[in-house]
Amino acid sequence: MNGVCLQARDLCVGYNRKTLIGGIELTLRRGEIMTLIGPNGAGKSTILKSIIRQLPLTGGVVYLDEQDMAALGERDVARRLSVLMTAHLHPELMTCFDVAATGRYPYTGRLGILSKEDKEKTARSLELVHAADLADRDFAQISDGQRQRVLLARALNQEPEVLVLDEPTSFLDIRHKLELLAILKDMVRVRDLAVVMSLHELDLAQKISDWVVCVHGDSIARQGPAEEIFTSDYITELYGASRGSYNALYGSLELEAARGVPEVFVIGGGGMGVPVYRRLQRQGVPFAAGVLGENDLDYPVARALAAETVAERPFRPVSDEAFQKAARLMERCRRVLCPVADFGEMNEKNRQLRELAREVGKLETK
Repeated sequence: MNGVCLQARDLCVGYNRKTLIGGIELTLRRGEIMTLIGPNGAGKSTILKSIIRQLPLTGGVVYLDEQDMAALGERDVARRLSVLMTAHLHPELMTCFDVAATGRYPYTGRLGILSKEDKEKTARSLELVHAADLADRDFAQISDGQRQRVLLARALNQEPEVLVLDEPTSFLDIRHKLELLAILKDMVRVRDLAVVMSLHELDLAQKISDWVVCVHGDSIARQGPAEEIFTSDYITELYGASRGSYNALYGSLELEAARGVPEVFVIGGGGMGVPVYRRLQRQGVPFAAGVLGENDLDYPVARALAAETVAERPFRPVSDEAFQKAARLMERCRRVLCPVADFGEMNEKNRQLRELAREVGKLETK
């Protein structure tokens, strides 16, 4: 368990013998998911294609179970490593079972004749990815999400030790993204697979990855456990984001705040202010928010989207000082929104803010 099965040592990758990224050091262990992230064009796919020998290395060595992959035959590699890349597969007159069964070819004879055992393993692979009901369907006539599941079944059907995936969630809706990654996580745990893949969706990468590799420029900028990589400041730096922000706590992106003097004051809390903040931002309306505890669900989004936020220290009742600051700010706004229906003892001052807004005719109920 957790033994090293894939290593890249001083790897250099590129095109036409020209190195684009050098000095790559990677160690992938069984039962682990390693994810490559980074800006578009950073070289994530180039690294994966070089590892699987679609592109020749410009330097360094890739070891598969401590053996130099360059010295291994295609059949030997195919029995240990399988691939799911982003390129669309367009087989003609093949059922989903036929496509999944091609994963058995490293184990068949030269004629590629499937044995009874090969057919049984193909059926099991389709079941594992919840695609058994697609077995007799024409592969060309199913949805992208269904195709990804069938191609994953094909990859698993090779009985690999290492699975390489390039943007496996591309072309998928949210349901199928989550379903595919859940299946993948189960296979890593049940079969003790090692997975290396690239992902654009940072929220998904943050949640599924055991080890994250950040590709940027001509090198690996940083690598480590997901909890160390996914910080708001570092992800913003890695992607060079100058407009908007990344929230590491929620794994979410926020657009930049509307500019200008606050026109609306939002009395939020408990996550109920977030939809209001985002609606005002979409409408280009600058707003202020408060009074929010720094541990409140609303607080990170308010900090990202509000022109001004009145905050209170965590686990403290709203103080007179914060109340007065919010009241002065609210006085300068034309209208007040309060999506919160009930206030607890800690937020009694926020209830008073709402009543104050009602008394001066600024509170909007819709």
